[in-house]
Amino acid sequence: MTTTGPEPARSRAERFRGWYDSTYDDVLRFVHRRCHPSHAEDVVADAFLVAWRRYAEVPADHGESRAWLFGIARGCLANARRGDQRREALRVRIADARPPGVTLDAEDVAHRVDLAAAWRRLRPVDQEALALTAWDGLTGPQAAAVLGVTPTAYRLRLSRARRALRRHLDATPATADRVAITRPATGATS
Repeated sequence: MTTTGPEPARSRAERFRGWYDSTYDDVLRFVHRRCHPSHAEDVVADAFLVAWRRYAEVPADHGESRAWLFGIARGCLANARRGDQRREALRVRIADARPPGVTLDAEDVAHRVDLAAAWRRLRPVDQEALALTAWDGLTGPQAAAVLGVTPTAYRLRLSRARRALRRHLDATPATADRVAITRPATGATS
């Protein structure tokens, strides 16, 4: 809602709240038609966050401001899609990662399949913490700076992510089957 001078913070917040209330349902419907319903509210929240930051640019006309907000939501949808594509590409790189010239035997392939399956079960925050160190080669303080957290917070995230990965690897059915095949049953007599 374009204004000519600085607006008091309370007035700005109240005006934004009114605009939010009058446009939220329209923006949610717009986004619902373009993405999975489970992601729609997150995209709408991102769109309104951008709109709040750029509030001085909002057109004064209600119809124009809706169209402007739809454009913001469209950009947020594109960002979400790019993020999904990057995560999927990372999953593929994990499954294909190996040093040049190294051939894999059946056991190595099984371990890679287990790792890829366990990786897919990790939360995105855990995947990111592990990837920054393992694939991007960043130190703890560097990874913390990328994520905008303290080095201590990053070390905690990395530790939790490693534990989660180990848990998922231990729970992978193929691993459990191989362990059962390679280890004799306890208490069995020959």
